[in-house]
Amino acid sequence: MINETLSLRNYAYIGDAVWEIYVREYTIFQTQNSKTLHKITTERVNASFQKNMLDLIWENLTEEEQELARRGRNLPIPVGRKNIQAIYRQATAFEVLIGYWYLHDKERLNYFYKVYRETEFFR
Repeated sequence: MINETLSLRNYAYIGDAVWEIYVREYTIFQTQNSKTLHKITTERVNASFQKNMLDLIWENLTEEEQELARRGRNLPIPVGRKNIQAIYRQATAFEVLIGYWYLHDKERLNYFYKVYRETEFFR
């Protein structure tokens, strides 16, 4: 059973930061070129990529995690994001999961980090 101590918006907020740190940590071991660092990072820290990462792990989530993601997906969307609403909603759901795992289940977070690193997206 998932025990939420924060709002879904707060989980998404911290999840966004945690994901960026994860990607930056990955990136610094790929190159020392600042333009390449930026390119690799921005390719992976955006709504479309995060949506793809959620799609990748969806079947491996527990029912409770899927419910948490569904609820995160239904959070209100900022006005500036309306043009990519479906993608942004999925990215928010992804960030909710990352934030939740970061604060409450680092083992689960590390499991999915390993899954991500083994995909074509991180080669």
